[in-house]
Amino acid sequence: MSESTERPGPAPDPDAWERACAEDLAAENARRRQASGQGPVPGSAAEELRKLVDAVAEKVAAFELPPAAQVAQGAVQQIISQAKAAVEPVIERNPEVFDHLASAGTELLAAYRAAVHRQEARWTRDEPAREPREGREGPGPDGGSERIDLD
Repeated sequence: MSESTERPGPAPDPDAWERACAEDLAAENARRRQASGQGPVPGSAAEELRKLVDAVAEKVAAFELPPAAQVAQGAVQQIISQAKAAVEPVIERNPEVFDHLASAGTELLAAYRAAVHRQEARWTRDEPAREPREGREGPGPDGGSERIDLD
């Protein structure tokens, strides 16, 4: 090709490969999930939030209230529509933020479970909590700490 026929094109997207791999992985996971009979694939966190807001708005609108309470229902519907109007642009511009927040919530739940697992087992067996021994620091016999005090 000669220089006179070459056209400068847009610069290649540096994240194209990463996005393509993520899309392929998500599609494969969805295919496996449906093949194993685990039901439909859940949407993204942004889609799920949008569905939640719509479902709440529909439920509030479906309430049959006496005339005195309808004023309050109107106020609640107005608040819901304002919240939806505020959240919708954020969902449109940054849908991946909600996926990250959902992942963070899952990680926090896992951390909580790991931290209080032994204590919850004691509560369900009605065992008294062991006090830490004097002069001893570090992990207990099972690798965890002797006592977790969340109060």
